[in-house]
Amino acid sequence: MEWNWQETDWLDFRHDAASLMSLARKFLQAAGEAIGAVRHFNDDDSYQLRIELLSDEAVKTSEIEGESLDRVSVQSSLRRQFGLDADDRQVRVQER
Repeated sequence: MEWNWQETDWLDFRHDAASLMSLARKFLQAAGEAIGAVRHFNDDDSYQLRIELLSDEAVKTSEIEGESLDRVSVQSSLRRQFGLDADDRQVRVQER
C-alpha cells in the first residue's frame, strides 16, 4: 500500500465513509470501555497510568528521532514534574 502522497491523484483525496464505520464503532466501543475502567482508578493508579503512557510516548518518539532515552529515568522525571514521589536518580537533560 502506498502513502496517500505517493498516489498520482493524491490532491483529490477520497474515502469511503461506509467502509470506515465498523472500524469507528469498534474504536468508540473500546474507548468507552477504557474510560469506564479508568474511572474506577484511585489517584495513585491514575497518576501511574499517566506516567506509563507519557513515558511510552516519549521513548517511542525519541527512537523515531534516532535518540535513546532511559525509560526509568523518563518516568522519574515525569513524577518529579507532576510533584509526585521520585527517586534521586540523575536525569539526563534529554529526559527532562
